[in-house]
Amino acid sequence: MGLLIRVLTTGVALWVAAAVLDGVDVRASTRAGEVGTLAVVAVIFGLVNLLIKPVIKVLGCAFYILTFGLFALVVNAALLMLTSWAAGELDLPFHVEWFWPAFWGAIIVGVVSWLLNAVLAGED
Repeated sequence: MGLLIRVLTTGVALWVAAAVLDGVDVRASTRAGEVGTLAVVAVIFGLVNLLIKPVIKVLGCAFYILTFGLFALVVNAALLMLTSWAAGELDLPFHVEWFWPAFWGAIIVGVVSWLLNAVLAGED
């Protein structure tokens, strides 16, 4: 059940980022297609974070320390761009234009996911 909630919160966070930012797009033809696309992209984003982010944290440990953790914002933007690339390879209508929309999108996804997880965790 926790995994499903995590995918749903990430999907909602991606939807908010796409609604707020010009460079983050979900171009599904129907509302149901958009929801399905966001669910699959949320799973891809979760897998990218699960598999690649720990490796980057270990290899970039010095950058995290030197920038007092601000390097994490760049890493999160790069992981969102990687998710966009993977979605494109799977012919999903999700696209992040370039670095700055990915940067702000990663911040929005992080904040919205955190808020939704805090609200949903408080209901237990």
